[in-house]
Amino acid sequence: MNNPAPRSHCCAEHSRAELARRAFAEAGRGLPSIEPGMPAPAGTGLSRRSFLARAGGAALSVYGASLIDPRRFAEGIARAQGASNRVIVSVFLEGGVDALSVLAPVNDPRYAALRSSLRVGPGEGTPWSEDTRLHWHPAATPLHTLHQEGKVSVLPGVGYADPDQSHFTSRHYWEVGELNVRNNTGWMGRLLDRIGDDDNPLQGISLDGWLSPGLATARVPVAATYGASYDLWAPGVWGDVAELMFDALGRIGASHEAGSDPGLAAAGRVLRQSTQLRDALAPFGGGGDPPVTYPDTGHFPDSLAGLAAMLDAGLPIRCAALNAAGGFDTHDNQETPFVEGIGQTCDSILAFQRDLESRGIADRVITLLWSEFGRRPEQNGSDGTDHGAGGCAFLIGSSVAGTMIGEWPGLATLDVDDNLRSTSDFRAAYCSLLEQWFDVDAAAVIPGAAGFSRPVLIG
Repeated sequence: MNNPAPRSHCCAEHSRAELARRAFAEAGRGLPSIEPGMPAPAGTGLSRRSFLARAGGAALSVYGASLIDPRRFAEGIARAQGASNRVIVSVFLEGGVDALSVLAPVNDPRYAALRSSLRVGPGEGTPWSEDTRLHWHPAATPLHTLHQEGKVSVLPGVGYADPDQSHFTSRHYWEVGELNVRNNTGWMGRLLDRIGDDDNPLQGISLDGWLSPGLATARVPVAATYGASYDLWAPGVWGDVAELMFDALGRIGASHEAGSDPGLAAAGRVLRQSTQLRDALAPFGGGGDPPVTYPDTGHFPDSLAGLAAMLDAGLPIRCAALNAAGGFDTHDNQETPFVEGIGQTCDSILAFQRDLESRGIADRVITLLWSEFGRRPEQNGSDGTDHGAGGCAFLIGSSVAGTMIGEWPGLATLDVDDNLRSTSDFRAAYCSLLEQWFDVDAAAVIPGAAGFSRPVLIG
């Protein structure tokens, strides 16, 4: 019998950070303090309302629903549907991806000494055309393919000044778009507060089952679902019988909503909205029947396939967020989980881009692939890497400029903590996205926007 490959174990702080976010989003309330000085995830305390038929369960939750009249949701979604809006898809590489493996500095003189076993060999991977010191990891070949087509802009040393190596804090900074632990709205949430609608919760959608803090708003509703699907169910009921049941529930809901009894009217309204949303989103569960082949089934590729179908159908989405495949807090035994995670992530993103192209909507969708920080240049004694600073990020799409943002800082001079230096600030990229992609003044969304350069992100 073969021994299984060793697995990487994430640090306790990363585990608590993720559990904290999920507990907040699922409970819809604030969190107890877990780490001294830990920032609460953006959106903590934001009201949450599930579209729920008590006979079963609904997968869609609406955040910020108490700010508006929920009777307007169905009408708002219907009114906004069909618009050819520009879209940002935020994909998070959870745990701090090893940037020195995604784009490996195989031709940097210090690389082999710092990475005795966790390194890409000189003959492995494909040279990056914009800096041949770096080679794409073989598992990241799909990004190389898209970069060769001019559809990937690379930020090879992205971060911020005085980097914080806490999962809690660094991720929070990226989510809220500033170095402020007290900010309670996400950068995409503040964008939606400016360009969004009061009655369209699908304008900002999290696909992992809980609210992505980057989408936390102050004014308009946003939604969360697990994957690109939404369904109601009842024990022991399926197939044609289930369809007949939900048709009947929709009619019952509409009938009660029109009645004079306030309680029945409220219940009928929720039931009608639930069944309407079920009808609208049901075709996209599991990706439907995409025009391209995605990787083997899994939450991440299925969600991207479903999202492409939703966008093609004209559902009024402006911002979407989800976690990439795998986890990247690789303190030990890094190689196998890194290769598996980055491989499925990149394969899925290539399929998503080809899907959008096949549907003729690729010119209005950009994907941002990011992580809270990079890993340390020197591997540790457990065949892993610890929390670092300068990381990597990628903008992917037919409309991106397809060029390097910042520069590769090299390994000859590290920062005061012996980490990779940052050569571009993530907030500068946000400012450019807001202004060049959404035509929104970045100063209205990103604090201190005037102090950041505006790299060219859109071709």
